[in-house]
Formats: sequence, structure tokens, C-alpha cells
Amino acid sequence: MTDSLDKYRKRRDFKKTPEPAAEVGGGGGNIFVVQKHQASRLHYDLRLEVAGVLKSWAVPKGPSLNPGDKRLAVRTEDHPIGYASFEGRIPKGEYGAGKVIVWDRGTFKKLGEGDVSDALDEGHLSIALKGEKLMGEFSLVHMKGRGEKNWLLMKKADEYADREKDLLESNPESILSGKKVEEV
Repeated sequence: MTDSLDKYRKRRDFKKTPEPAAEVGGGGGNIFVVQKHQASRLHYDLRLEVAGVLKSWAVPKGPSLNPGDKRLAVRTEDHPIGYASFEGRIPKGEYGAGKVIVWDRGTFKKLGEGDVSDALDEGHLSIALKGEKLMGEFSLVHMKGRGEKNWLLMKKADEYADREKDLLESNPESILSGKKVEEV
């Protein structure tokens, strides 16, 4: 039997890594999480709960509150729902080796008609986030002709938009532990 977590399983040795086992389901809602990941390069991982897994994108520059910013979001393998609360250190030699914190977490609501899976298949998903740091409307748009994994993450101009504030600099800590990624 194959499922969307097969790639996740194949890349990890669960006897060595503290990452959660790959089980489908268990979320029960539309959760989102943004993890700050100090791996070979610092980046942020955006994860959205869809059909019992966390659909995932690596966002090299992290999310922005500025509607003028278009942030590259590279589609990565699906992760289990349990990953939404994962913080820790992935050992050297393991896929994604480095430190991880939960930078933000909350719920999301799809905007417009249809379901999330269909919107992702069509290459355009508009959502409203309700997190501890990120609020308001965002869009994920597939960059057609730029490879199947490349998307853009963009903030919509709404009451939560801020062209001046750099949320990544002003709020670098985990919402779970209060630690900065360097302290993990």
C-alpha cells in the first residue's frame, strides 16, 4: 500500500531521529504550522493539514506580512499531523539534519469555492490564517513553467497586512517553548 507519507518514511531512520512516525490522520481540523528550520540553510516550513497529512512547503525567506513580497515556497514531501508540534534536533546524517522550532501554529480556512485539495491541484489556494503570529489572508500560487515544486506565498492586503514590520526579526521565538532556534 502506498500513501502520501511514503517519501517521508523512506527519508528517515526512526531509530535515529526524534521526528514523529509517519501515520496518516489524527488532526481533526484545518491546522497550519510554520516551523523555523536551521538545516544546511535556514528556512521556514509552511504546513497545512489536508486529507489527514500536512502538505508542506519550504519557504527560504519565511512568510511576510507585506503584500508586496512574493516569497518562494518549494513543495516538499507530506508530513504526518504529529509533526505540527515537533521541536528538536534532527541528528547529523539524517534527512533535514538541524534544529527545528514551531514558530507559529493555528488554524486556516479555505477562501472561495471548492476544497483545499482541488485548489492545490489547480495551482491556486487562498486561505485565511488564524495563528499566534500570522493572521489574515494569504495565497499560495503555483509558478507554472518554473518546475512542479515552485510556488509563491503572498500576503493579501487586509487589516493584518504590514509593509513595515518584519515579523521574523521581531518575533523569532517558538510559540511552544519560547526558545529561539539557536537555543534548541
